[in-house]
Amino acid sequence: MRKRLSFLDRFLTLWIFLAMAAGVLWGYFFPGIADFWGTFQSGTTNIPIAAGLILMMYPPLAKVRYEELGDVFSNVRILGLSLVQNWVVGPVLMFLLAVLLLPDHPGYMAGLVLMGLARCIAMVIVWNDLAGGDADYAAGLVAFNSIFQVLFFPVYAYLFLTLIPGWLGLQSFTVDITIGQIARSVFVYLGIPFIAGIVSRFTLVRWKGKEWYTRTFIPTISPVTLVALLFTILVMFSLKGNFIVRIPFDVLRVAFPLALYFVIMFLVSFFMGRRLGADYSRTATLSFTAASNNFELAIAVAVAVFGINSPQAFATVIGPLVEVPVLITLVNVALYFQRRYFPASPETAPSVRETP
Repeated sequence: MRKRLSFLDRFLTLWIFLAMAAGVLWGYFFPGIADFWGTFQSGTTNIPIAAGLILMMYPPLAKVRYEELGDVFSNVRILGLSLVQNWVVGPVLMFLLAVLLLPDHPGYMAGLVLMGLARCIAMVIVWNDLAGGDADYAAGLVAFNSIFQVLFFPVYAYLFLTLIPGWLGLQSFTVDITIGQIARSVFVYLGIPFIAGIVSRFTLVRWKGKEWYTRTFIPTISPVTLVALLFTILVMFSLKGNFIVRIPFDVLRVAFPLALYFVIMFLVSFFMGRRLGADYSRTATLSFTAASNNFELAIAVAVAVFGINSPQAFATVIGPLVEVPVLITLVNVALYFQRRYFPASPETAPSVRETP
């Protein structure tokens, strides 16, 4: 059976480009839109944006098969490699790329760091499926990363945005925030949809059955993520329409380290998985889990902590714009590696190029 992206996912980059362009034009020709969005402000929280970000996070977390976490722990070596790649190598690599390639833009640097800390829990399922990876193992790793993010994201954000920059003397990059500030944002934008996702899965699967949940409920709510993401992007770019018109090259400057990050994480993880003796399906799963990022969470935290108009939020919005085309390319790289390094592998997943 041929695997393919859904219509919405296949053209995700296009939708993001259109939302960005529409937002910029809206803000440029109608500058009063900023005052309009300001009327929905409560303290530092913009109510429509907050609702959109929570809705954006809910469908991916409702898709996670939390009951399959046990399979992840069955292979200690692969789990250990996944932990190291996701929670040590990934954050450190993104931090280094941000410091080396954007030394004159501390706001963008912080946005990239948030991207590196937010491990993928949604689109990785798509990339893994297209590449013929182990679906059950991917679900287990996603569930594990979801729980790990809820527990440790605030600590990691404080470490990489405040403590480490200070230790290295990067005073222009140091962000004066507390673990409490980040924890509140993570609870609102990840904790609430995380709890809702767990309740939805265990309640509805018991009530209606797993097949109904997978084939009816999940496809019904999945488009909510894209709609909420595009709404967030539209509002963010409308608030900065005049400014963004003057900085088109900033998009490229943020996109370059992101693209490097995705490629490096994928290649390193793939060859480390192969070296540990994992078969192709689990090697592919490990690679895409390490290379992908939870851009929804990065956007939510950047908006909540730094504000909608911040360069940190601007940088995180570039994330999905870059991730989609790069990861689709890496799917084809994985299939090439399968033919070259796993010639006896039973998987026969077709190339993404075969999908219409």
